[in-house]
Amino acid sequence: MKKIFLIPLMLLGLAAASCDDFLDEDVRGQENLDTYFEGAEDAEAFIVGCYNSISNYTWWTAERVWILSDMCTDDYWMGNTSQNQEEYISLAHYQGVGQSNGSISDFWQYRYKGILSCNIALDRIPGVSMDETLKARLIAEAKFLRAYLYLELVKNFGGVPLVTGFLMPNEVEGITRSELADCYAFIEKDLEDAAAVLPARSKLAASEVGRATSGAALGLLGKAQVYNEEFAKAKETLYKLIQTGEYDLMPDFGQVWNIDYENNRESLFEVQNIYDETYKLGGNIPMISGNRDSGDMDGWGWGVPTANLEQAFIDAGDTERLRWTIIKSGDKTVAGEDNLAGLVAKQGDRNGDGSYYINPSANKSQRVSRKYYIPFDKRPAKFDKEGLSPLNHIILRYADILLLYAEACNETGDDVAARSALNLVRNRAKLASVTSAGTALRDDIRRERRLELATEGHRLYDIRRWTEDNGKKMACNLFGPNGSFVLYNTGSSADPVEAANQKEASDKGRTFVEGRDLVFPIPLYEVTMSEGRIAQNPGWQ
Repeated sequence: MKKIFLIPLMLLGLAAASCDDFLDEDVRGQENLDTYFEGAEDAEAFIVGCYNSISNYTWWTAERVWILSDMCTDDYWMGNTSQNQEEYISLAHYQGVGQSNGSISDFWQYRYKGILSCNIALDRIPGVSMDETLKARLIAEAKFLRAYLYLELVKNFGGVPLVTGFLMPNEVEGITRSELADCYAFIEKDLEDAAAVLPARSKLAASEVGRATSGAALGLLGKAQVYNEEFAKAKETLYKLIQTGEYDLMPDFGQVWNIDYENNRESLFEVQNIYDETYKLGGNIPMISGNRDSGDMDGWGWGVPTANLEQAFIDAGDTERLRWTIIKSGDKTVAGEDNLAGLVAKQGDRNGDGSYYINPSANKSQRVSRKYYIPFDKRPAKFDKEGLSPLNHIILRYADILLLYAEACNETGDDVAARSALNLVRNRAKLASVTSAGTALRDDIRRERRLELATEGHRLYDIRRWTEDNGKKMACNLFGPNGSFVLYNTGSSADPVEAANQKEASDKGRTFVEGRDLVFPIPLYEVTMSEGRIAQNPGWQ
């Protein structure tokens, strides 16, 4: 009998020609694991594999969902209007038919594969004969990574099945979804355990940069607590992190997403993308979301900033972050680009004035994300052929922490501390301090999160959780037939370029349904292969 997909292909080269073959075969690999963990070197190598599960060194297991999440917001269009859009449109345009969406199906599967790796580590490393301090650290790293992977699932799908140990397929048959509160409790316990053991950032050797730290664990814990509306606990957790003095804002906003400043003092945790042409290693997001059809291909054009996002910067007088967040066709300067002439020459100077060009027929919006842009002279030789780059991907950074802390303080009535944290972020962006309080301050914090973290994959989870004055989640007010974002793009305020290109419809979000679209659907294969024991989210058939 076929088992549910929660226990996927086993690791360490355990043979299976295909997923179906694996599911039909007797499970193998217990013996291999019994002989694998012979010493500290094996344990450390296995933990490296657990880190790899974050992105799996490829674009389709996680990175496209990081982009897809912003496509589902007012910050990004789907973007590419010259290729088949079926991998994204069902969810990005809230069509209500995303149960078989390949992006989230792969995401679900590979998040659980990563959890399986962490569970194996937590099952086997305690029995390895090795230095006890190192052993404790590796166990803490596995707990941090498992918590991160579960939080990725929970914020996308709601309550999910909790597999808390290394179990064989017959041992998880019949598993059901856990309550959301239980999922958060499990995530928080793993992070509390990890934070108590992991070293501080300042204690890492140069060769260890990129590994989880106590600060990363505390930051992720505080974030989970804010998401779970445990604001008093989040305030305490995030204050503890802030007081360590281990992190600070970079002096200039343009240094944050900058290939020359990776693992900087603002970064709590980021995916380490090492480019290697021979082994085809590197990150893909700069190519996924890059400028499509600009001479030699500069990108795939999936996920591009909206005019609505650009207007939000303009309305706030936020010129500094705007130029480091959005590149627009016709720009004669690009922030941080020292050789625009070289890039334009490669494009063929298609505007005729030496400015950056984005093809309006191939892109819904003549805009791309500056945060994922690689300056022309710093691109690998095969950048436009293989789509790989050395740019790290930031998971958690200090500005996010300060704004989460500001939110937690505001929610618990401490507006003095909330303003202080908020204004640190605003002042770095060369904006004046705010003096607001109460609900007005709440709204200032929310606006600041949009501007500071735009295109970084946070917006969807904010608009799903924030309740507005009418009692509805922000997403419910942005989308739907009368949603403010829908009306913005279908009325007189619509951007002319976006309005002219209807290969991606401008009424994105019109079919949003409040009782359905605050989470993604559980992948259909998971529901059917479990014979319904893993229940679908409400509103999804």
